[in-house]
Amino acid sequence: MSKRSRSEAFATAPDGTRIRYVTWANPNATRRVVLIHALANVAEFWSATVDALGPEWEALAVDCRGHGASGKPAGPYSVELMADDIAAVMDHAGWDSAVVAGASMGGCIAMAVAARHPARVAGLGLIDTTAWYGENAVTAWEERGQKAVDGGMAALIGFQKTRWFSDAFRESQPEILQDAIDTFTANDVSAYLETCRMLGRADMRAALGSFQCPVAVMVGEEDYATPIAMAEALVAAVPDASLTIVPGARHLTPLEVPDTVAEIIMSV
Repeated sequence: MSKRSRSEAFATAPDGTRIRYVTWANPNATRRVVLIHALANVAEFWSATVDALGPEWEALAVDCRGHGASGKPAGPYSVELMADDIAAVMDHAGWDSAVVAGASMGGCIAMAVAARHPARVAGLGLIDTTAWYGENAVTAWEERGQKAVDGGMAALIGFQKTRWFSDAFRESQPEILQDAIDTFTANDVSAYLETCRMLGRADMRAALGSFQCPVAVMVGEEDYATPIAMAEALVAAVPDASLTIVPGARHLTPLEVPDTVAEIIMSV
């Protein structure tokens, strides 16, 4: 643990979209990590993970386009577009390279950063994520986005909260659960729909074999949004990737087990 000073700023993406990011600076840092949140979250999704990082680390987390205080332009969105947003943020922050870690949607974007900007990526942390959501992904993600259009973001909460966290965690940490719900329901519905469509189209499988940096893959044992089989497929395709399965955890491990997520990041 070390004292890090927190600040926020805005970078401008190549297409002019403003991207908010938060930096936890550390003048004694020898290592850096860029953190990319899960769908319908914001930079602060990573606060507990950052708190658990060792004293040699400083961190940067974004609000992805369509999320939080970042711009919400019309679609279509793509993981490649969001990867270029990350490169623009790193330029604005003066970071040449860093470990890049992402959870769920953020993991898809992190893979795209490694594919499009390999010199920027010192290592990858792929958390609760997949390179491809499967044959029915386009239809399934469109249906999820349209449910929000029809009933508002709150219409998805019953479906989401049991996916996010284990039963025991929801019982024991009601404040974290409520904060996750509040963050989710604050999302712009149109931007959420476009981001769902992005995930339906996302397919990073062809890039996995080219990754030359260290790669750590992590998944919750009870994750049924991106289950263990998806994590195993990543490890099988990425040279020398490691796999950690977290007992009892579900999909949003940076909120459920931030200390373990920090350990994975520090291992890269």
